[in-house]
Amino acid sequence: MSLIFDSSVVVRSVDAETLGAGPTTLRLLADSSSTGGHLSTQRVTLLDGANGAAPHHHSRSAELFYLLDGTAQLLSGDQVVTAERGDLVVVPPGLDHAFAAAPGENADILIVITPGVERFEYFRHLERIAYGKVPPESLLDVQELYDTYFTRSAPWDEVRLRTSSG
Repeated sequence: MSLIFDSSVVVRSVDAETLGAGPTTLRLLADSSSTGGHLSTQRVTLLDGANGAAPHHHSRSAELFYLLDGTAQLLSGDQVVTAERGDLVVVPPGLDHAFAAAPGENADILIVITPGVERFEYFRHLERIAYGKVPPESLLDVQELYDTYFTRSAPWDEVRLRTSSG
């Protein structure tokens, strides 16, 4: 993938592909191919404490989370951070991370991965899992393709279990 692109990328809200209808909605904004490999970005809206992504890491890319609105919990290594509107969390390559809306809260998050990875098909794959069209373990077959390696996190499990049970 060339790191050269010679025109601005403009994605109108009405033109963004939207996956899900709640409690998790994903808007696919710009994939790596449209930015010359520099970044890929999406907007995730989580309602009423909904989970976003389970613990994972990227070997080649950093991931930026900017809270447009609401409150989210983010795993960064062994630390669980509560982020609110206007907060920014950047996770370096190789560090385990996860995200979810805080219990009882909504979260609207802009996510940027850099350098970019073609990820739109990954999110479509997640949607197929959600609708029972393919099994969850099928993600294990595409971890390298999407630079998304699933992990386990005791701190994340503890916080999410504690906060979801009251």
